[in-house]
Amino acid sequence: MRWLVVLAFLAVLSGPAPAWAASPETLCTVGDSRIGELSGLVSDGSKLYAINDGGSKVQVFVLGRDCKVQKVLTDRTDPFDVEDLARTPDGTLWLSDTGDNQKGRLTVALLEMSPQGRVTLHRLTYPDGQHDTEALIMDKTGTPYLITKDILGEARVYRPSGPLASPGPTNLEKVGTVKIATTDTQGGPVGSIGSVLVTGGASTADGTVIALRTYTDAYLYAAPDGDVLAALQRNPVRIPLPGEKQGEAIAFDPDGTLLSGSEGVGEPIRAVRGAAASAASAAPSPDGKPAAGASGASGSDGGGVPVLPAAGIAIAVVGLGWFGFTRLRRRRG
Repeated sequence: MRWLVVLAFLAVLSGPAPAWAASPETLCTVGDSRIGELSGLVSDGSKLYAINDGGSKVQVFVLGRDCKVQKVLTDRTDPFDVEDLARTPDGTLWLSDTGDNQKGRLTVALLEMSPQGRVTLHRLTYPDGQHDTEALIMDKTGTPYLITKDILGEARVYRPSGPLASPGPTNLEKVGTVKIATTDTQGGPVGSIGSVLVTGGASTADGTVIALRTYTDAYLYAAPDGDVLAALQRNPVRIPLPGEKQGEAIAFDPDGTLLSGSEGVGEPIRAVRGAAASAASAAPSPDGKPAAGASGASGSDGGGVPVLPAAGIAIAVVGLGWFGFTRLRRRRG
C-alpha cells in the first residue's frame, strides 16, 4: 500500500499542462476485425499504416482514408509484443517490439520493414534492467527513441548507443526522462492512472514537432531543430483525447493534423487539425523564452503554484487495479 500513498502524493503536487482548445473529429471508423488491437499508426497523407498490439507474426495494414484495408504487409518473423510504429522518409516502417508488462525480457527489438514487406531484426538491451515500452519516436536523422510506460508518471527515454546491428543486440543508453501529470480527461481502461501512462509516440514528417500520448491525452513538443531530447524538456501543448476505449495510437498527417486511435473494432480514428502548428508556435525564441501564445508550464498555474487536479484524489483508488489489469490482459505484453 505504500506505493499508493506515493502516487497520491505525486498527483497532488503535479498538475497537467494547460489544454489546447481543440476537439477531435472522426476521420473514419476501423471496422475490420483484423485490426481489433490498434496500437501503432502512421500516415503518408493518402494512406494510413496500422499495427496491432502483440501478434504472432509481423503485419502492417495499409488503409485508405476511409479506414478500409487496401493491403497487408506480412512477414513470418514472430515478435514478442509489438507496440508502436514509425515511418522514415524513404518509406521504411519501424515496428517497436518493446512491450514487456511482466518485466521479463532479456532483449527487446526494432523491426525494420522495407516498403516491400521484408523485415530486418535489430535486438536491443537496456542498461538498467527491464522496462515496458509502448512509444517509439524516430528523429529526422533516423535515430530511434524509446519512451517507457511508467505508473509514476516519469517516463524514461532511451536510444541506441551506436549503429543498429542485425540481429544484435545493440546497447541502449538512457538519455532523459519525461514527466507526465494526471489529468481529468475521461477514457482508457484503468481510470485516472491512465493519464500518466505513455502509450504511443509520433513525429511530424519534418521532425519539428513530436508527440507522446497517454490513454487520455496527447502532448505535443516543439522541436524546431529536430532535437528530440531538447524538445522533451520544453513545455508541451496538451490535447485531450476523451472517450477513447484504450487509446494507444498516435500519428501526424504531413499537413500537421494529429491522428489518434484506440483498440477495439468499431472505434474511430480521430483528427485534430492544426495540432502541429499549435505546438510549433510554442517553440522558444532565440532568447530562449517561449514564443508569444505558448502554453504555460506543466504543473503550474503560471505563477509557480502547483495545481491540484481532481484526478489526484482518484489515482490512489484506481492504482490498485493496475496490477490486476496487467495480469488479466490476455496478450503477452
